[in-house]
Amino acid sequence: MTDREGNSSNREPLCVSDFDFALPEELIAQQPPAERGTSRMLVLNRALPPGEASLADRNFVDLPTLLDPGDLLILNDSRVIPARLYARRANPRGKQEASGLIEVLLTYPDEVGNWNALVRPGRKVRAGDQLEFAALNGSVVLEAEVMDSGEFGERTLRFAPVPDFFATLDQIGHMPLPPYIKREDQSGDRDRYQTVFATQRGSVAAPTAGLHFTPSVLEAIAARGVEIAKLTLHVGLGTFAPLRVERVEDIRLHSERYTLPAATAEALNRARAEGRRIVAVGTTAVRTLEHCALVAQTESDGQLQPHSGETSIFISPGFQFLLVGAMLTNFHLPKSSLLMLVSAFAGRERVLEAYAHAVREHYRFFSYGDCMFIH
Repeated sequence: MTDREGNSSNREPLCVSDFDFALPEELIAQQPPAERGTSRMLVLNRALPPGEASLADRNFVDLPTLLDPGDLLILNDSRVIPARLYARRANPRGKQEASGLIEVLLTYPDEVGNWNALVRPGRKVRAGDQLEFAALNGSVVLEAEVMDSGEFGERTLRFAPVPDFFATLDQIGHMPLPPYIKREDQSGDRDRYQTVFATQRGSVAAPTAGLHFTPSVLEAIAARGVEIAKLTLHVGLGTFAPLRVERVEDIRLHSERYTLPAATAEALNRARAEGRRIVAVGTTAVRTLEHCALVAQTESDGQLQPHSGETSIFISPGFQFLLVGAMLTNFHLPKSSLLMLVSAFAGRERVLEAYAHAVREHYRFFSYGDCMFIH
């Protein structure tokens, strides 16, 4: 039995440590491949018993050949914003504070237009502080007041109105590369840490399975008779935040904003009625699809309806998938909620064996790394 967010009450107890694996640091990709779309792809057949026989070493450009005519491919079209900013206090309390830069990582806007953010050094930034954000020429182009404080460096910021907030972010912001990429962002990241189909601004981390796609691969997929549809889930840092509990059943994720467009809801309803396979690109698409399926189950007799909302769905072993029949995904961090999602889809033992194979074969891991196709 599962609740609205798919959390099972009868599954066997699991610990976060059950999803650990050894990963040599040199396998963590620090740069994207020289050319988009040239990544390797590990194919996992979850219908076969765990082991090498269920795995095949391929390349991402082979993906169209692994899709069947009539499949419905679902992409997340969220666009990453340059959410890492640097500020100074407008009201410093001493000489050291006047000279120190404050790193501000925007995470998501609230319902009244304030922004939640992670601030470093957090202990020195208090409610009531005024922050100024400058352009390269030193002119202040954004101002914000710290409204509230939370745990782990979280702050709520109220920005003073500007004619175009996102255009200002484009001017002064940095791409929010994840902390396991041990370098500053570069000009090339503006393009490469973004999918070629990203249109809806709002993510502070890339839906990384989509980074592999090129226009030519998308054309080959469509030519094969695969239907392509899009939804939006704005990725927040909560998806990638360290899990601070030991029992899987105690995990709670931050909410993330999503939109299921009318055309996509219709395509999903048709595909399901006709028994066609639904293929999700990335864990963000998986989470959105399965959340929407649960909403439809309780509110509209199983028929998906176009809508927008928030989801904090957590998918782990024991979850019953309602829509997704195959997925493309990158390799995820040890002991992460994303690795648990993949394990729910393909089985924990099978996934950990696949990851061990990927380590032996020197696949590249995480955001700028290689990918897996699971069917």
